[in-house]
Parts: sequence; C-alpha cells; structure tokens
Amino acid sequence: MLMLNKTEWVPPSFILNGVPGLEDVHIWISFPFCSMYVVAMAGNCGLLYLIYCEDSLHKPMYYFLAMLSLTDLVMCSSTVPKALSIFWFHLKKIGFDGCLIQMFFVHTFTGMEAGVLMLMALDRYVAICYPLRYSTILTNPIIAKVGLSTFLRGMLLIIPFPFLTKRLPYCRGNVIPHTYCDHMSVAKLSCGNIKVNAIYGLIVALLIGGFDILCITVSYTMILRAVVSLSSAEARRKAFSTCTAHICAIVFSYSPAFFSFFSHRFGAHTVPPSCHIIVANIYLLLPPTMNPIVYGVKTKQIRDCVLGILSGSKNTKSQNI
Repeated sequence: MLMLNKTEWVPPSFILNGVPGLEDVHIWISFPFCSMYVVAMAGNCGLLYLIYCEDSLHKPMYYFLAMLSLTDLVMCSSTVPKALSIFWFHLKKIGFDGCLIQMFFVHTFTGMEAGVLMLMALDRYVAICYPLRYSTILTNPIIAKVGLSTFLRGMLLIIPFPFLTKRLPYCRGNVIPHTYCDHMSVAKLSCGNIKVNAIYGLIVALLIGGFDILCITVSYTMILRAVVSLSSAEARRKAFSTCTAHICAIVFSYSPAFFSFFSHRFGAHTVPPSCHIIVANIYLLLPPTMNPIVYGVKTKQIRDCVLGILSGSKNTKSQNI
C-alpha cells in the first residue's frame, strides 16, 4: 500500500531549478534576462500606445502588429518574472496548479505568436499582390475574426496539455531542471507512460508550427513572384522593403525554435542541458525584445509618428485630419 501511494503521488508543488549546471552564475545570467524584459515591456507597450493614438497607424498591418505586441507581452511575462525570482531570491517553488497554468499560458501564446506571424505574411501578400483591393479584403471585422480564430486555435489545442500532465503519477521527485514549466519537462518527472503526451505534443507542433510555416512560405513565394514581375527596379525595392521588418520578426522567432527542436532530437547527447534551457528562454525573450525595435527602425510611418510625438506635434485620435 505504501509503495502504491508513493507511485501515485502527486506533488503539491514543483521546484524550478533554473539553468542546470550554471547555478553559481545565476545572478550574472539574470542581468541580460532583466534587461531584455525591460526593453520588451517598454517597446511593446510603447508600440501599442502609438498604434492606439495615431490615426495614420489605423491600418491592417498595424492592427496585426498590435496583436503581435500583445502576444509578446503575455508570452515573456508568463516566464521572466518567475525566472528572475529564481535567479535573485532563490524562490524556486511553484504550486502544482500554478505550474499547469504557466504551462498553458507559455504554450498558448507561443502558438499565438506563430499564428500572428502567419497572418502578417498573408497581410503582406494581399498588400503587394492585390494593392487596390487591400482595404476591402482586410476589413476590421475580418481582422478581428482571424485574430480571434488564431487565439482560439492555440488555446483549444493547448488545453489538453495540463490535463494530460495532471493525470500522470509522479515518483521521480518534483525538481524541474528549467526556469519555467514546460510540458515535456514536467511530464518526464512521471513514472507513468508519457507516450500520449509526447505524441500529442508533436501533433500540436505540426498543426501550429508546420501549418504556419507552410502558409508563410507560400505567401512569400507569391510575393517574390509579384515583386520580380514589376518592371521598375525602384518599385521592386519599395515593394520588398515593406516585408523586411516582418522577415526579421520571423528570423528572431523561428531561429531559436528550430535550434531547440533539432538539438533535442539530433544533439541530445552533445548539447548540454544548460544550452537547451538558455535557448528555450531566448525563444520567449528575443522576439518580444527585438520586434518593437525592428519595426521602429524599419517602418517609416512608425518612425515618423515617434518623431512627431517627441517633437510635440502628435496626431492623435482627438485631432481632425
């Protein structure tokens, strides 16, 4: 009976161990984490304020950018404060249900991030290939519907994760070698059969990541065909320059994701665990930090609005144009 109870034991809390093998330098790791988080919060909040206030930014492209900023804010805020409390104050404990809630938010909004990048690729496709019909195709109701659909897709696909994890018996301790509650990191503490968790996780990755990458690839293939067919070199340059910020956002988001995916499967014994954990955190921190900077630098309208606000000649919703 005692053995059975031990086998089916569900821990009241987990211990997040931070970055395994680098516990002695946690305080130094915290500085770039904290700096990137501050930049991410300031940049995305500033971008949201700018899009809300400036009438010239009330266009489909910037509505999708606002969705991306909101997603980035939730995505990094669901992990970084807890990671900093581990690094600074050694507050490693997290309740079992709290761990499942964090897992839900992390995976839902990483899926949402991929979905919004896909929608932004479709937006660029419509803007370049059907410029005269751009405003009639991407109306506000359509934007609201596709944004809500992207969120619901991620939420409904991720909801089974906490339930699949909660049903497992735990007998391998309660120490998670991570800075946040990742689905498979928690499941691996179980002594039960986690094959369902692994298979479903792979299915979700294919349904979200695979589908979105396919849509982005098709969109940019069509964009390249349209841009190459333009007769003027200047027109080609201007058309493609509208995509550079979005391409940078895709690179910042998918580069650490691909590294993590392939290193887990093909370099599990050669890549140290600490590297996996750091890359997983970079995946959640780099896009929120860099996206506002890239769009601020690469997008002329955003630059002009920022300069207008700084010079005191802002164009807000209260003004008539």
